[in-house]
Amino acid sequence: MPRRRRGSAEDRDNHDRWLVSYADFITLLFAFFVVMYAISQVNEGKYRVLSDTLSTAFRNVPGTTSGALAVVNPNAPLPVAIPTRKAQPNVKMDEVRRKDKETLRNMAKQVNEALAALVKEGQVRVTEGAFGVTIDINANVLFAPGEARLGPEAVRALLAVAQILASADFPITVEGHTDNTPINTAQFPSNWELSGVRASSVVRLFIEAGVDPRRLTATGYADQRPIADNATAEGKARNRRVAITIESRVPDNPVEVAIPQ
Repeated sequence: MPRRRRGSAEDRDNHDRWLVSYADFITLLFAFFVVMYAISQVNEGKYRVLSDTLSTAFRNVPGTTSGALAVVNPNAPLPVAIPTRKAQPNVKMDEVRRKDKETLRNMAKQVNEALAALVKEGQVRVTEGAFGVTIDINANVLFAPGEARLGPEAVRALLAVAQILASADFPITVEGHTDNTPINTAQFPSNWELSGVRASSVVRLFIEAGVDPRRLTATGYADQRPIADNATAEGKARNRRVAITIESRVPDNPVEVAIPQ
């Protein structure tokens, strides 16, 4: 049987095999330390969320299959279920709303009676809507063209309205409206100024007649809210108006906002 020669290539390969095992060991050791480092960097917030979620999932909820109470993390605060409150009928609010609507309708009737002549001529229109009672007065009755000063007849008509408004405590909004004919004077550079000053003139008269200023609001809309076609003279005449709204203080259908669970 022939002898092996010392120092052959096969012997050198056998002696170097330990390097493979050593390299595998070093790789596993490195992976172990990486895993340990990753575990040590726990996000407490995410852990708490996960804990609460698992706790809720394993808890026995009434109406489901009975079972033992399982809590993953006893030290974690348990979520509190907030019951949703259903809207209950409010008898007192309904009574206030009913009385307010009745008062507004009585005021609308009084305005119709006080301005009966203008109503018949189509110069005044009294309507009741979701926001309250609105009195539309044609601007031709109140102002000269391009002016914001109230005439004597306009003052008499508005004083009659003011006496009715002063007897209640509803908020009042006075709106000035114009047609789309542009204006450019030293006093009124545009229809915005004209409509705003016209509304302010009516508000000022109401205050002088005894209406509480805290109830009043004046605003001008220029030609941005027409109620008729500005292409005709009749439409322009209808759009030039002052709208007095006696606002309802109580919404028609109050809805309670539910608390989320």
